[in-house]
Amino acid sequence: MIANGQQIEQRTRNEYGKLFTVYVFALVVLLTVEFLAAEQTTPVDMYRSIASMAVQHQRCSLQHMSTAAKRKRALRSAFPVLELPLQDIHKHVYEANLRNSNKCHNKYMELNEKVTKGGGDNAVARHTQRNKKLLVKDRLRLLLDDEDYLELSRFAGLGLPYGDIPSAGCLTGVGRINGLWCVFIANDATVKGGTAYPITVKKQLRAQEVAIQNRLPCVYLVDSGGAFLPLQSEIFPDKNQGGRIFYNEAIMSAMKIPQVSVVCGSCTAGGAYIPTMAEETVMVHRIGTMFLGGPPLVKAATGEEVTPEDLGGARLHAEVSGCVDHFAREEKEAFEYTRNIISTLNFTLPEEEEDEETLKKRKEDDSPLYSTEELLGLAPKSYNYTLDVKMVISRLSDGSRFQEFKALFGSTLVTGFAKIHGNLVGIVANNGELSYQAALKGSHFVQLCDQRDVPLVFLQNTAPSDPRTLSAAQAELNSNRLKAQGSMMSAVACASVPKITVVIGGCHGADSYAMCGRSFEPNFLFLWPNARVSVTAPGQVGPLLQLEDGEDRNETEHSLNRMLEEESSAFFSSGRLWDDGVVLPQDTRKVLGDCLDIIKQQQFQLSTEKHRLVLLRI
Repeated sequence: MIANGQQIEQRTRNEYGKLFTVYVFALVVLLTVEFLAAEQTTPVDMYRSIASMAVQHQRCSLQHMSTAAKRKRALRSAFPVLELPLQDIHKHVYEANLRNSNKCHNKYMELNEKVTKGGGDNAVARHTQRNKKLLVKDRLRLLLDDEDYLELSRFAGLGLPYGDIPSAGCLTGVGRINGLWCVFIANDATVKGGTAYPITVKKQLRAQEVAIQNRLPCVYLVDSGGAFLPLQSEIFPDKNQGGRIFYNEAIMSAMKIPQVSVVCGSCTAGGAYIPTMAEETVMVHRIGTMFLGGPPLVKAATGEEVTPEDLGGARLHAEVSGCVDHFAREEKEAFEYTRNIISTLNFTLPEEEEDEETLKKRKEDDSPLYSTEELLGLAPKSYNYTLDVKMVISRLSDGSRFQEFKALFGSTLVTGFAKIHGNLVGIVANNGELSYQAALKGSHFVQLCDQRDVPLVFLQNTAPSDPRTLSAAQAELNSNRLKAQGSMMSAVACASVPKITVVIGGCHGADSYAMCGRSFEPNFLFLWPNARVSVTAPGQVGPLLQLEDGEDRNETEHSLNRMLEEESSAFFSSGRLWDDGVVLPQDTRKVLGDCLDIIKQQQFQLSTEKHRLVLLRI
């Protein structure tokens, strides 16, 4: 098919070449006749006119070919429809799952409300009334095109040993600025006064990782009070702690990933390096300050009293130090500057060729045959309440269409092609134990998608397995299974295509690695509220116990199962940033569509290679 396309393109170029030759010949004859008829024209002028018109004609031809290339469309898919409506036989399991999903949804809404309040009413009043600053949500409204953005790790910072840090003290996500997807990292100064905790640093590093992995421009909204000193040992010294933020900034600049910083609050100590290392910086008058040591430190060291504005205000850094590039009198103006800066980036986005009505109709035609609300009853309460994963796929894919790969081999792993919001993807979904045959099939399919540059979507629901080996035949089976799973892990780790993982049930043991768990660096990883993440599933710990003399088996087993029940919940995981957030089942299709659009944007950046270092700062 590729060869045919190249032949057609070559044939087209040949035809244009022939037409161009005929055109030039006719032009020469015509102008020669005119020259003979009019003695005022010199031969030199005549041939200059011929050359000029020929070049103009060639440009028009190439422009026409370029326009034709832009009109190329993806191959039409004729994938079979998955006709999998809910049956009476599913009713008992579906209703049990639905009750559990409603319970998880209530927990989700409770935590969502807690996070929305930020640092609380008093902190919000102090931030807006005394400090005259905008709330982080209002800042994002001014910065982004709309409020339809993908927020990452919303529940990070909840339930930690050192207390609750709502949203880890900063909002991160991916939103559109002038139509361009950009990562944003916005400090929320209402939470602990903008102090950075270990979880804050971890969240900022993850946002930078998303920007690097997907080549997304990054915007920093800085309003931070520096590190929380009692926990400095978890913030400062190690490789993936505070200093890594600045290392990432340098690496992103070398990769030609644009970075813009807006200083809209305090920017003290190490936090002052974020705006100075960004490519362009905007600073707000009387609100933004930037210095290594604030006025109290200056007084303690020298006895001199100085105001924050004189020590490190916007006017000083715009007029004297040159640390900032744009001086804004108010926050609204600062975000106008920022949007204008983003519009200067070297991206060429595809033009929308369809009007709103046509686009709306096409989206309706691409919708699944079944309601995404039914996913609430398909989200398993536990592995014993799992229904056929193809029912989940049929409620996520365009038109409920799915082209299955190796349908009759290794059926406990479902693999195949589908489209989600028009984006072709390869789907790898657990449908039982990851057996020897299933792992071989998964390895084959992942390599196939890598060869075709098709993004992968993993729907993870690993099966609990008995670790005991009771026979020689089972030992041999386990050995083969280990080798096949190792092959699948290698295929997943080495695949260069984008990968998105959604944990729709259990995420346990080595099977989760083969299904692109967190350690295998998927571009995005999300959990459903019912998901469980632990080394082994709750209730499966018994066969793993090795007790010492005098230990009570029942008591130890009960204690471990209770711990696993608590620590394996999706909200416990998300609070520690083991994922990119908890998403509701009915929102999964939209989230996947946004992620695929975000990943695809990097192809529209015109210049991505870096040949030399550029001095960005004085």
